[in-house]
Amino acid sequence: MLFNSLDFGIFLPIVFVLYWFVLGRHYRAQNLLIAVASYIFYGWWDWRFLSLIFFSTCVDYLVGRRLAHTEGPGPRRVLLTISLVINLGMLGFFKYYNFFVDSFVNAFTFFGSPVDARPLAIVLPVGISFYTFQTLSYTIDVYRRKLEATRNFIDFSAFVSFFPQLVAGPIERANNLLPQFYHPRTFNERFATDGCRQILVGLFKKVVIADSCAVLANDIFTNYESYNSATLALGAVFFAVQIYGDFSGYTDIAIGTARLFGFDLMKNFDFPYFSRDIAEFWRRWHISLSTWFRDYLYFPLGGSRGSKGRTVRNIFIIFLVSGFWHGANWTFVIWGFLHACFYLPLLLFDLNRNHTDTVAEDRWFPSLSEALKIALTFALVTFAWIFFRAENLTHAMSYIGHMFGGGLSEPFGFQTLKPLNLLFVPFMGLLFLWEWVARRREHALDGFGARVPVRALRWSVYVGIIFVVIIFSGGEQQFIYFQF
Repeated sequence: MLFNSLDFGIFLPIVFVLYWFVLGRHYRAQNLLIAVASYIFYGWWDWRFLSLIFFSTCVDYLVGRRLAHTEGPGPRRVLLTISLVINLGMLGFFKYYNFFVDSFVNAFTFFGSPVDARPLAIVLPVGISFYTFQTLSYTIDVYRRKLEATRNFIDFSAFVSFFPQLVAGPIERANNLLPQFYHPRTFNERFATDGCRQILVGLFKKVVIADSCAVLANDIFTNYESYNSATLALGAVFFAVQIYGDFSGYTDIAIGTARLFGFDLMKNFDFPYFSRDIAEFWRRWHISLSTWFRDYLYFPLGGSRGSKGRTVRNIFIIFLVSGFWHGANWTFVIWGFLHACFYLPLLLFDLNRNHTDTVAEDRWFPSLSEALKIALTFALVTFAWIFFRAENLTHAMSYIGHMFGGGLSEPFGFQTLKPLNLLFVPFMGLLFLWEWVARRREHALDGFGARVPVRALRWSVYVGIIFVVIIFSGGEQQFIYFQF
């Protein structure tokens, strides 16, 4: 079920009414409702894969219960290994089996020894990378004795399958989200109202910005041989804006929806395109994933302790694994490798913690130096996005070759251009202007009620956003990160 679908528009109010007006005094019943609603939400896509979520939930619940009653380090490691093998095994089979088979066959063919191994017709379950990492965080934290194992299976099921963030995050930590199921929730009008504002922002990003950019980006990447350098560079920019609007838009809707039910999810995007270097970008982009790898892979590898060479090794491992997490394609590995290379000079010269504040924190405008750093960082990130968007390495390299050698004349000859395709450009500028003003806040409309006390003006903005979203709605476009 898509957030930007009519189905979800009917589903959400029904669950909301049942949650607050029918079960409002019984939080255990509310948890059961959330678990059931989450399974309906996920099963709307393909009910067969509900068994994977249920199986993963059962495994980690039982492992957690056993860890709570096991003291010996050896048996505890065995229990953790069971969780890791089962969860990562499922993820590996559904997401990476065909990739490894194809790579194996290609490698032997290259060396003159063809192998007859055929890929399987495997359907990738939506969101498996997200809920697998979420439930693993629980098991690892219980193993590390940082979290007490839950006794209630319904609470744990609701945590694993929580529908607002089930299929594309944020990847919630058990120590943040799970305890919120243990206590009664009371309806908070201010909290819910802010959630509605954030949902509105997310829909605007997805429907108006991301889906509009997708039309042009898809055309340029598909027909790149027909375009010149400037058009190809612009295509990369369109994709950079598309993936930000698409993914951060999903996150905004997820966080806002969770707030309607009294839950507080972690911030996943912190205006990343205002970053002044790659290190700052990764502190602001897909925060739930980058901090997951930091805490569960980078630190166990040794982090920045030890020699500089070991730290460099750990950084490259983190970025390569992060790239591979996104998909079974060498393009994602190269994407991760590029970001590691971009990060390396900052690490070697101890500049990776230079920008931990908000850019131009006490000023309306950035300095010239800050503006140049933001532009350079955006250019590096956008260049790497070419590999992320390309179908394969050949496509990526050919696209880049044409981009740097295709000339500069007639830069805007889009083959599928329609009048509506460029109407989004002023709205794109408005979005980034609004985010610049709100860059110290949680989202673009955070605190909007207090900042604009005139009710008529506030509602004019809300209605205007809704109207624009409706105008740009052209069907139920799937979110990019559903494929991961």
